[in-house]
Amino acid sequence: MTAVSPAVSVVAPNRARRLGIALAASGAVLFSAKAILAKLQYRYGVDSLDVLTLRMALSLPLFVLLGIRETQRARQRQALPSRRDLGLILVLGVLGYYLSSLLDFWGLEYVPVSLERLILFLNPTIVLLIGLFAYRRKVAAKEWIALAVSYAGVVLVMVENLRVQGEHVLFGSALVLGAAVSYALYLAMSGELVKRMGSLQLVAYAMVVSTAATLIHYLIARDPSGLLGLPWQVYGLATANAVFCTFLPVTFTMAAVARLGAGTAAQFSVIGPVSLVFLGAWVLGESITAIQLVGTAVVLGGVVLLSRPGANSVPVAPPDNK
Repeated sequence: MTAVSPAVSVVAPNRARRLGIALAASGAVLFSAKAILAKLQYRYGVDSLDVLTLRMALSLPLFVLLGIRETQRARQRQALPSRRDLGLILVLGVLGYYLSSLLDFWGLEYVPVSLERLILFLNPTIVLLIGLFAYRRKVAAKEWIALAVSYAGVVLVMVENLRVQGEHVLFGSALVLGAAVSYALYLAMSGELVKRMGSLQLVAYAMVVSTAATLIHYLIARDPSGLLGLPWQVYGLATANAVFCTFLPVTFTMAAVARLGAGTAAQFSVIGPVSLVFLGAWVLGESITAIQLVGTAVVLGGVVLLSRPGANSVPVAPPDNK
């Protein structure tokens, strides 16, 4: 019997961990970068509904292919969703990817990308509050401290943005907070379904539902021919948003979870808000002040505290799986 070298047995896990870290970090940055691309599209005269419709329509074929693959795997396991599951997927698709994305892109018309990402990053705290009021879950003292720290940081950044940019920041922040609440409801309601179906199958199905809801919204509100004569830059940015900031981050994050575990992979989502502070300044020319940096650090500290072992395992999922 041939002995396995200890060096070989250690190298493979280390390599898998390094790859998992790279995938988790890349997924976090790409998820966040969709706000940058949306802001760039707004410069060409489109609005939030145009941006959302193009993004969903262009990413749809990728999620359909993913859904077909995951359905085949579920059929092999004899684990196809029931009618009740499909009904819940309809609700989750509307909440998690249609309504949340619509409010998010609308809010981006009024707030800088750094503030948008910080507000969305409150998702774990909102899920915690939903558990408190809807499911009567007990909240530990450490969790209350984390909540207070996180919201104090957002208020600090919001007040600074009000000083720098004006009162429209309040309206935009309310819209983005609505997006965060909508996605938190998705997270809170999807727990059991994820266990039965798997996250990739659920995301694929929910994205199809969300795309249908978005297209119906657009057909009711506008003439669809309005999407045909836009500048080529809008289509290029929308394609990048669909592929690099929607589909790829989902697959990157799931691959990272497979290599690192959900808890460790979730920790890398903190890179998203930090990256946007600097990407917003570099690409969009948004200002960075010392107070904004302090507020960002406070929010991230609160979320990291909330997601540490022993904090009742509040899910820290990237808020733009959507």
